[in-house]
Parts: sequence; C-alpha cells; structure tokens
Amino acid sequence: MNLIPMTVRGAEKLRQELEKLKSIERPRIISAIADAREHGDLKENAEYHSAREEQSFCEGRIKEIESKLSNSQVIDITKISNNNRVIFGATVSILNIKNNEEFTYQIVGDDESDFKKNLISINSPIARGLIGKKNNDVVIICTPGGDVEYKILKIDYM
Repeated sequence: MNLIPMTVRGAEKLRQELEKLKSIERPRIISAIADAREHGDLKENAEYHSAREEQSFCEGRIKEIESKLSNSQVIDITKISNNNRVIFGATVSILNIKNNEEFTYQIVGDDESDFKKNLISINSPIARGLIGKKNNDVVIICTPGGDVEYKILKIDYM
C-alpha cells in the first residue's frame, strides 16, 4: 500500500471536512429523508429521492476522506532536514528564463493541489523537475507547449 503524501495543512483541512460531514451534513440529510418519508408514496417522492442521492454522495465522501487520512503520510516541513534543496511542502520561487516571468509555488499532495492558489501536486511535471534542486539551479521542465527553462530564485520551508 502506497502512502499519500500530505502537508499538515492539507490533513487538517480534510479532518475539518470530515467532521462537518459527520456532525452537520449527515444528521441534516437523515432528517430530510425522514421528513420526505412522511409525504407518502416514496416512488414518486422527488424530495425523498433527492435526499437519498445526497446521502449517498455524503457517505461516499466520508469513506473517501477516511481512506485518504488512514493512508496519508503527513509531512511537517518544519521538522525535516532540507539541505537547502526543494522538498515536498517547500514553497519555491522560480523564474522563466525565456520571458522573465516569476512564479511561486508550494509543492503539496494531489488532493491539496490548486493551481489558482499556487499549490502544485508533487506529481506535476514542474514539481518533479524541481524536487532535489537548490537555489540558482536551472531546470528544464517538459510542458505540453515544449521544454521550459526555469531558474530557482528562492526556497522557503514554512
């Protein structure tokens, strides 16, 4: 079984979602099903079927989160040695050498990645190309648009 790498923040976010699903959403859905049952014939009761569908989604998400958390390897970047290299959880500022554009990304687990928030998956081409590199290293990242050369400007471990 492969462990799923996850930052401390990512694991906490999943735990919060799990708690909300179990303590707020699940009881609300159970109540909605009970209310819909009181309306009579279940075959033609849209409210009942909608609540059951919502229940199915909620229970599926609960199982999915529990599985991810039980198979996760939570990595606290502040407690591991980094040797001044890019590691999982690091925030990296890079410069596109061709067009002089600067980008800053944090390398996170698959479930935490959100490109719009500059959170990139450890399995993305950019992250794979950066892992293990140091400040001022130049890396070539294979992208769908071709190879792109980046220079590592700064690595933060927070």
